[in-house]
Amino acid sequence: MKFCKYHALGNDYLVINPQDLSFDLTPEKIKIICDRNFGIGSDGILLGQLPSNTAKFALHIFNPDGSEAEKSGNGLRIFSRYLWDMGLVDEKPFSIETVGGLVQSVIKDAGKTVQVEMGKVSFWSSDINVVGDNREVIQEKITVGDKTFYFCAATIGNPHCVIPLAEINPDIAKEYGSRLEVHPLFPNRTNVQFMKVLDRNTIQIEIWERGAGYTLASGSSSSAAAATAHKLGLCDSEITVKMPGGEILIQIKDDFHISMTGSVTKVAQGELSDELFTII
Repeated sequence: MKFCKYHALGNDYLVINPQDLSFDLTPEKIKIICDRNFGIGSDGILLGQLPSNTAKFALHIFNPDGSEAEKSGNGLRIFSRYLWDMGLVDEKPFSIETVGGLVQSVIKDAGKTVQVEMGKVSFWSSDINVVGDNREVIQEKITVGDKTFYFCAATIGNPHCVIPLAEINPDIAKEYGSRLEVHPLFPNRTNVQFMKVLDRNTIQIEIWERGAGYTLASGSSSSAAAATAHKLGLCDSEITVKMPGGEILIQIKDDFHISMTGSVTKVAQGELSDELFTII
């Protein structure tokens, strides 16, 4: 099986063309491929290009635990760069279908930067799948262990729990993110962002990604956190999101449609050995 590996601010994915697959991409095989000791190692797998009736390309996104993600901002930038490298797109906008909705990508800087129109952020519980009456989930209490936070829930095709704090660090994301991911309020689990507002145009986040764990960067998390900061009146409509892996620029329109711009780096390409799966 051939693969290409890219990272977007340290968030790494393997791109696999379904035509190169000689086996079913089961959750068990995904776990092995993504394992950093027994496989290639990655934060997920991008399976494409797939046929679509509504877009030029379709994409399925898999987490390293074998589950499927509805949408990934970094994954979409990486897949867009892959399409550019394969000579399948140029600098004109093109569309990609995901489980979490349609997006539009534009290649910049000869593939090194990609802008993605991510779709519209919603804070309504029925859109996100948050337990309780239908409402905008803004600054509600949530308790995990000995800690109570105030959170906002959001979706941009996949669910997010954004927690504004005065100070953040990797430890708080690792300690509480795993428990918030599976909190009973979120029947479909959730991505978690701990957010610090630095000024009207800058936020900093630490990320616990659903199905992947602590993550250096995330495009959908950046989109959700920036939209939340804007919704709360803490930031303007153009926001730089700082993460351990780097920065993403988020632009928010009046209706909370999100434009995300960030870098992509190609790491490697190669072939997997059949021997990889002998431990299954």
